[in-house]
Amino acid sequence: MNMNLADPSNFTFVLFFIKLVLLLAIHFFRSTKQKGQLPPGPRGWPVIGNLVHISLNRPTYRWLHRVMENMKTEIACFRFARVHVITVASTEIAREVVRDKDEAFADRVESYSSNLISEGYKDVIFSFYGERWKLLKKMMVAKLMSPKMLNKSLSDRTLEADNIVAYVFNLCQLGSTKTKVNVRDITGVYCHAVMMMMMFGRRHFEEVETENGDGLGLGPKEKEHMDAIYRSLDCFFSFNVTDYIPCLRGWNLNGKEAEVREAVDIINKCNDPIIHERIQLWRERGGKETEEDWLDILITLKDDQGMSLFTFDEIRAQCKDINVATIDNPMNNVEWTIAEMLNHPEILEKATNELDTVVGKDRLVQESDIPQLSYIKACSRESFRLHPVSPFMPPHRAREDTTLAGYFVPKGSHILVSRLGLGQNPKIWDEPDVFKPERHLDGHGGNSNSVSLMEPDMRLVTFGTGRRGCIGSKIGTSMTIMLLARLLQGFEWSHVPRTSKVDLFPADRNSFTAKSLVASVKPRLAQRMYPKVQTK
Repeated sequence: MNMNLADPSNFTFVLFFIKLVLLLAIHFFRSTKQKGQLPPGPRGWPVIGNLVHISLNRPTYRWLHRVMENMKTEIACFRFARVHVITVASTEIAREVVRDKDEAFADRVESYSSNLISEGYKDVIFSFYGERWKLLKKMMVAKLMSPKMLNKSLSDRTLEADNIVAYVFNLCQLGSTKTKVNVRDITGVYCHAVMMMMMFGRRHFEEVETENGDGLGLGPKEKEHMDAIYRSLDCFFSFNVTDYIPCLRGWNLNGKEAEVREAVDIINKCNDPIIHERIQLWRERGGKETEEDWLDILITLKDDQGMSLFTFDEIRAQCKDINVATIDNPMNNVEWTIAEMLNHPEILEKATNELDTVVGKDRLVQESDIPQLSYIKACSRESFRLHPVSPFMPPHRAREDTTLAGYFVPKGSHILVSRLGLGQNPKIWDEPDVFKPERHLDGHGGNSNSVSLMEPDMRLVTFGTGRRGCIGSKIGTSMTIMLLARLLQGFEWSHVPRTSKVDLFPADRNSFTAKSLVASVKPRLAQRMYPKVQTK
């Protein structure tokens, strides 16, 4: 194709491209003066390093893991333009990142996606380390995740646990002896409802009509909301060129920027009317007698001068944090766990037997039963190990020149702790490709109540740990185990007709199953045990 340099737009593009190459070259030669030996990594091109591999190897996370496997290393360094991206698949090195040198790696990385999701880094998950971040996290832990608030919202979570049993039971009533159900849809209904109730004190954005008429399923707006949450996360974890060359942001080079803009706009379109309405209620009309949900707390928090602690944008950002943090892990984990159990009927039988022993069939499992459900928790841990919700933890950023595993790590480096690399590391786990919940039970006796979904030793990653770890691990555990336990207690699960095995393949964009799990269910309790649909 001939380019006419007389055309002002073409001439401008050529000038921009020449300037970009010169800037990258200058930065490259400046950054070649290292203060120590970097971790091993693949050879790259001058100036751009390994950037070309991002486009040639999709999904990029598989290429990164393949390079580490071929190099036989548990720490590797990739250079994307002038940014060093260091991947970690070792328990010892991961502990160094999130525990021993936690403060040195406490920053988050800048990206087009994280900037949009966080309203310009005004949240807890994506914002940079500093005094404001410390205050935000302190308030979130002390107020939103306090034992008092979690106990106060227990009735809402129990109501939704009852409703999901009612929802599946109603689906069974519409079918024959065994009914085919989409497990991802079921987990989505529960997780979205719990998130909405705890954050906004309501199940739906607007009144909905569902196929079976019970009003429990996701309406069009809720489905759009859920889809937008996942698309925004996919964009964040997708290794875009603009993550490493900031001057290219805003050009929508591969369509990801437009995708994340649309997704964030949808999330805001759903959340904003409720936030605005509640702010008006509290600040202009005297508010309510007590804080009933997380949004009430965010609005009513005051600073030392008695002024509102959070601006509208900060409240908006925290709400998006809650959107993403309360949905992804429980949905992914429960779907994978049921899929693995269908392929291992002996594990499914052992899990239901535990429920029958600990809880029985004359009442529904409650959150108070979770400490005694050791085998159920072991199954969930095993799914976290084999099928994490994303291949890597959210990236850390080095705040200073430092070292990791004895290698030099320049300031500004991105540190990616591999969930897959830890959970499937043969140096850590015997038969790492086998779904074996017993490995998580003390003494393999199956009766220990010490099983926890948290993993501070970093042999696997569940909800994250360390200074930038997940502040909602307790509520995440409750949601995950309650959903799994209620579905196993209330229903018999089997393969759909004419199938005998679930294909356990992850999707390319994330680590969900490539296809939504479809299974056959039928009630396993007396009919009187199934709740009626409840509204608050």
